[in-house]
Amino acid sequence: MTIEILLVVYCFAIVLASTAGGRLPRVVRMTHLKTQLLMSFVGGLMLGIALLHLMPHAVDTLGSASKAGAAALVGVVTMFLLMRAFHPPHDHSGHDHSGDSKACDHDDSSQETPRSISWVGMLFGLGLHTMIDGVALAASAVADAEHGATVGLAGIGTFLAVALHKPLDAFAITSTMKANGWSIGYQNLINFLFSLACPLGALLFYFGFTQVSDSGWWLGCGLAISAGFFVCIALSDLLPEVAFHEHDRGKLTAALFLGIALAVGVENLPGHSHDHSGTHRHQASGESSDGQAAAHDHSTHDHSEHDH
Repeated sequence: MTIEILLVVYCFAIVLASTAGGRLPRVVRMTHLKTQLLMSFVGGLMLGIALLHLMPHAVDTLGSASKAGAAALVGVVTMFLLMRAFHPPHDHSGHDHSGDSKACDHDDSSQETPRSISWVGMLFGLGLHTMIDGVALAASAVADAEHGATVGLAGIGTFLAVALHKPLDAFAITSTMKANGWSIGYQNLINFLFSLACPLGALLFYFGFTQVSDSGWWLGCGLAISAGFFVCIALSDLLPEVAFHEHDRGKLTAALFLGIALAVGVENLPGHSHDHSGTHRHQASGESSDGQAAAHDHSTHDHSEHDH
């Protein structure tokens, strides 16, 4: 299997997961607790993948922790601005808290007219960061392959994080459309178009990456910025529960740790090592091998002098 085929498989699976998530409002009632448990689990997974997978690869590829940190900061701030500009005032899952606490409902959504287009801003914002998820997926798969991971496992952690988070995003969009009176046909159309954002980002990055001369720099920046995006997305899902809700703390914390445990497990799969010391040794091989060669030559020279 080549990286290209692997990315196609990943993208196809993410499209299926995203479209399935968009249909959830018509299939199952996602209670607040169910939604928050899923968000906590996926948040833990995304944090683990960002810090255990994307950032180490970024530092190794860029050859500088400060450059990787700066790019990650760009990712965090960019995602924060996207959320501030386009996300709705309710939680990321689309679940309405008004049923949980009427006192927390300060908007005028109850007076919205049918077929409101309030979901358009959400679609734009989620679509942009979903394209960045595609960048993260492609960059992760390429970086893993370059570091000797089994091709079938290249980028598997990033794929799981994206595939498990996209249903939440699609659910938020279609829930808002349903609440505003849009038909099932329109919901399905928008849901399908949204599901294509991640494959679009992955393909644009991969084919653009293969055409640029300084591909290592672009790959490293893509990994670090994606790590920043993942951290911001995860914390935006996790922190509201810490700040505003005291219920089910044990369950939500357990779900968080399960997500982190999955990230740790994925990053330690056979043929999926992230010990970059070998890469650093390889990068420094010019210096170390030259030094060894010089030492060898020097010792040979010394021996020859002793022979003379």
